[in-house]
Amino acid sequence: MAKTASNMLPLGTKAPNFHLPDRTWSKETFSFADLRGEKGTLVFFICNHCPFVHHVIEEVVMIANDYRVQGLGIIAISSNDVENYPQDSPALMTEYAFENNFEFPYLYDESQAVAKAYTAACTPDFFLFDNQDSLVYRGQLDDSRPGNGIPLSGSDLRGAIDGIVYNRTINPDQKPSIGCGIKWK
Repeated sequence: MAKTASNMLPLGTKAPNFHLPDRTWSKETFSFADLRGEKGTLVFFICNHCPFVHHVIEEVVMIANDYRVQGLGIIAISSNDVENYPQDSPALMTEYAFENNFEFPYLYDESQAVAKAYTAACTPDFFLFDNQDSLVYRGQLDDSRPGNGIPLSGSDLRGAIDGIVYNRTINPDQKPSIGCGIKWK
């Protein structure tokens, strides 16, 4: 299991826009503007087969369910090369979304242009934008990793989301996410 760290896009960066097809409930194409939340927007890069994603997905879904009702837009994106990694294909993205009870879009970035625009490096990789679409957090969910014995809490990401939802200070000391590297073409 190779470990890749986030690139840590500079705070204050405006959210790159996109137009990507959804592989969960709608099969429509969405832009960032279509899915952004009133309080802010969480964009995260995942895939179907990564053990780091499997380790955190239950907590990620709980976070999405806790905060989307509070005005947070939630957007999952898969950018992996499906030719060489067919387990990440759009059809299997749909299955993965339903198996894990996604109530947010799971978008397919076939060209990988969106991952490059966000400087996404790994799965999972989290990017949190405020209500002005300015990056306020990027990095890890928490310190838990597969096999390290630290229980999942989502504390780092939840703390940042609380900052935008409840107008609190967001800790600028942010740790990169660690996961499987995005499978580039």
